[in-house]
Amino acid sequence: MTTKRTGRSAAKSDSSLHPLVLVLHGPNLNLLGSREPKHYGLATLDDVNRALVGRGDAAGARIETFQHNHEGGLIDRVHQAARDQVDFIIINPAGYTHTSVALRDALAATAIPFIEVHLSNIYAREPFRHHSYFSDLAVGVISGLGAYSYELALEYALRHLQNRNSHGSQKTEKAH
Repeated sequence: MTTKRTGRSAAKSDSSLHPLVLVLHGPNLNLLGSREPKHYGLATLDDVNRALVGRGDAAGARIETFQHNHEGGLIDRVHQAARDQVDFIIINPAGYTHTSVALRDALAATAIPFIEVHLSNIYAREPFRHHSYFSDLAVGVISGLGAYSYELALEYALRHLQNRNSHGSQKTEKAH
C-alpha cells in the first residue's frame, strides 16, 4: 500500500482554490515497471505518482495517491475520500475492473466524479477484460495509453474542477 499526500496545509475551505484529486491504484500496480512490461510499460508506480503530483503542484491542486492490493482497502479509501471532501477521483481498478461490484458501489455511494484509467487497452486483451463494472458511472474512460493515461485523466480532472469553480457548483458532468 502506498499513500502520498501533497499540499495538505491548504485548508478544506480552500477547496475551490486548491482542489483535491485522489488517484487510486488497484491490485498489482505496485509491480509496475517489472510486471509484464509489454502490457504495462516500464514506468514504475513511483514514476507515475511523481508525475501526477508534479503536475498537480504546478496547477495548484492537491494530489493524493493510494495503492492497495485488497478490495476492502480500496473501498475504505473511497469512503474516506467523501469525508476528506475529495473533489475528483482517478482510479485504475486493475483486476477489480471486471469483478468488484463492491468497489463500484462505494464509488456510486460517494458520488465523487471519477475517471477510470487503464494502462493497457483492455479491449485488445482477453475477452474477460472487456467488461468493466465502473465505466457506466465514470465521467470517462482512458485505456491503452500506458502511464500517459493517468496524465490525461489528471488534465481532464483539473479542467473539470476549474470549470466547476468558474461556473459555480453546478454539476455539468454525469451525475452518479
